Amino acid sequence: MSSTTVAVVTGANKGIGLAIVRSLCKQFSGDVYLTARDADRGKSAVAQLQAEGLKPLFHQLDINDLQSIRSLRDFLKEKYGGLNVLVNNAGIAFKVADTTPFATQAEVTLRTNFFALKDVCTELLPLLKPNGRVVNVSSIASVRALAGCSQVLQQKFRSDTITEEELVKLMEKFVEDTKKGVHEKEGWPNSAYGVSKIGVTVLSRIQAQLLNQTRKGDGILLNACCPGWVRTDMAGPSAPKTPDEGAETPVYLALLPPGADRPHGQFVNEKKVQPW
Repeated sequence: MSSTTVAVVTGANKGIGLAIVRSLCKQFSGDVYLTARDADRGKSAVAQLQAEGLKPLFHQLDINDLQSIRSLRDFLKEKYGGLNVLVNNAGIAFKVADTTPFATQAEVTLRTNFFALKDVCTELLPLLKPNGRVVNVSSIASVRALAGCSQVLQQKFRSDTITEEELVKLMEKFVEDTKKGVHEKEGWPNSAYGVSKIGVTVLSRIQAQLLNQTRKGDGILLNACCPGWVRTDMAGPSAPKTPDEGAETPVYLALLPPGADRPHGQFVNEKKVQPW
């Protein structure tokens, strides 16, 4: 078993994920795994970074496939005895002009951005070593979507006592409400992406509290963050930030020094904790 430290970035064959891997390869003293659903694309991204003189490693990971997540889990356990840094970056967004029915957009978006991310955490968080760091890439869209929710929903999503089970039920309800065509009447905003990222931000708050209870003293820090509006396939060419600039806040959180006790369970934008 290797005593080397190890970092894993999900959805990393392009865009912000690739930029996060690039930055970690330069700053993290250990092995950095670029993961991607498509092995060919992942390996080609690794080759691109190797051409820049960096040394990322590749492991296949489809976050929508539980077996794929467990295969990565078993590999990390066997080779490294755990995990030091996890950056949950993988995510999707439909284009504004997409004509796919909203209910379908809601189901597909939440399946990847919330439920699959939750599965990754369920399988990989138990592997975290002391001083481990977890970064769940959310979005400022979660704050905007929260403001567009009814007061009742806002109270639930801001509650300090909401459980993972309750959050899952709310995310499932949103998908069901879109299928019935009643989501607006039920107090939801018209953004599947925004609601999926509410899920990510609130899940991060819940996970941080659980770590406080179960791993107190281990110095693990877990946060959600917004990388900003970044020029990627997902966000389009008119966004102001480059992917490398978008990687700055996630990488800052991934590399919080040992002994740091905050931020933890926060939503961070431009390296600053934002009110939720």
